[in-house]
Amino acid sequence: MRPIFQSWTFESVLIDDHGGVVERRPHSGQLAVFDLGHGVQLELAAVPGGGFQMGASAGAEEERPAHRVSLAPFWLARHLVTQAQWQAVMGGQLPCRFRGPDLPVENVAWAEAQRFCERLTRRAGWRFHLPSEAQWEYAGRAGTTTPFAYGPTLTTELANYCGEHAFPAGAPRAVVAGLYRHTTTPAGRFPPNAFGLSDMHGNLWEWTADTWHASYHGAPADGSAWTSGGESQCRVVRGGSWHDVPDACRSAARARFEAAAGDDLVGFRVAAAPA
Repeated sequence: MRPIFQSWTFESVLIDDHGGVVERRPHSGQLAVFDLGHGVQLELAAVPGGGFQMGASAGAEEERPAHRVSLAPFWLARHLVTQAQWQAVMGGQLPCRFRGPDLPVENVAWAEAQRFCERLTRRAGWRFHLPSEAQWEYAGRAGTTTPFAYGPTLTTELANYCGEHAFPAGAPRAVVAGLYRHTTTPAGRFPPNAFGLSDMHGNLWEWTADTWHASYHGAPADGSAWTSGGESQCRVVRGGSWHDVPDACRSAARARFEAAAGDDLVGFRVAAAPA
């Protein structure tokens, strides 16, 4: 199973402090499309290499210190792994609370996500893996320095989170679209960021390869996964979920999660490199 490479065009949006769209930007990129069988495909977007400021200069200790990271180009799935993709690779019973072929798979422990990557690697001839935390944030920001890739705030027209809350906390209600869906939404439903990636804010927290460390002191600067030291039984999840306030969905936000536990708030997407 080798990929078919395709050129594609898409549009990202930028919003103002009140959530109004102020600009629509056209983009082009390259996709690697893998046929998983039974009409199910997996699309990976080419993420260009570059450097960025990871973390935050103020706020929670786990997001500091902000530090410069440089990354080589890599490939990342356009959206969360769906239930159809999971079954095409893993078979068996779905572990999910919310059911639907286009909904993202959830209730998957970190090791199970790793097994998905390993099985896909054997089938596809590329090396699939969970993204490093640095790869995830770099891809999620897509060249932006604002709290969200869309701009300074977030609305439920752009992401799936608990829309009963505003960002920042206490902001005018005009910022809030008001939707709290109480469920996941189909992967890729919302506008992509400037790298063509959807659901980098909300829907489900996403497993990364990294062991949990309570701060970035000593973190790698080359974009690799930080797997030495820290809490070996816990991994970093990113992006927030359908049940979270928008603050948890920021590009810099990170959380600690037990690697052995599955949850209806946690899913994953895959990264890959040609073998």
